Amino acid sequence: MTGRVQGKVALITGGGRGQGRSHAVKLAAEGADIVAFDICHDLKSVAYELATPDDLKQTVAEVEALDRRAIGIQGDVRDLNALTEAVRLAVDTFGKLDIVCANAGIASFVPGLGMEGWAEVAGTNLVGVMNTLHAALPAMTAGGSAIVTGSFAALMKGGVGGEPGGLAYSYAKRQLIEYVKWVAAAAALSGIRVNGIHPTNCNTRLLHNEGTYARFRPDLENPSRDDVLPGFASLQLLPNVPYIEPDDISNAVLFLASEESRYITGEFISVDAGAHLKLLE
Repeated sequence: MTGRVQGKVALITGGGRGQGRSHAVKLAAEGADIVAFDICHDLKSVAYELATPDDLKQTVAEVEALDRRAIGIQGDVRDLNALTEAVRLAVDTFGKLDIVCANAGIASFVPGLGMEGWAEVAGTNLVGVMNTLHAALPAMTAGGSAIVTGSFAALMKGGVGGEPGGLAYSYAKRQLIEYVKWVAAAAALSGIRVNGIHPTNCNTRLLHNEGTYARFRPDLENPSRDDVLPGFASLQLLPNVPYIEPDDISNAVLFLASEESRYITGEFISVDAGAHLKLLE
């Protein structure tokens, strides 16, 4: 029995851990070889630790344990040259590039950084996505699929707010909605599909950190996970869902990467336990 993406090659940014690793393992389990790209060092505007070189090695190991090939590349999505080189290495190593997951993203609620926080978040979450697709799309052939990680924050009237880094998060994710439509229209001429996913809160370090907790419970000096769970759950329409798991998003990634979605392009899928439906209330 062959997998749903058997014999395909996927490049995944933010592949060191979290959603990116989950996507890598999911696609590998369905037959894909993986190129995992991650910055592998911390950023000033991000209060939680980012992936490490050992995390990236772990992603590669988990893919190889599924009897698929994998390479890990350390690089910054804000650097177009680094992504262009990653695409070249992917094609040189595996002979082609079929799937791109522009997944790398950060959140920043560090006070006092001003526009430095804005620059790091917008540079990663918006420019980084554009760099990923701009480097990868010319190397992909007809039948390829590019998948962008958006956010439910893009649909919220006020976004996540907060310091400039928080404002940049919402701004970047909103801009991706129009970007996906327009780049999908252009890529369609080459037979390549481009879609996105809007996750709600997801069980990763981007959600579970002191900065995010403080944003949800500013009334408490040092809020804990238990303190914020009711607030997390209030965002979703389905009951008792404070957050979803990376695998929930990976299932949608697999669908968009596979032939099952061969006529879907320029669209966003909300994987959010009905969070976007609360906007109708």
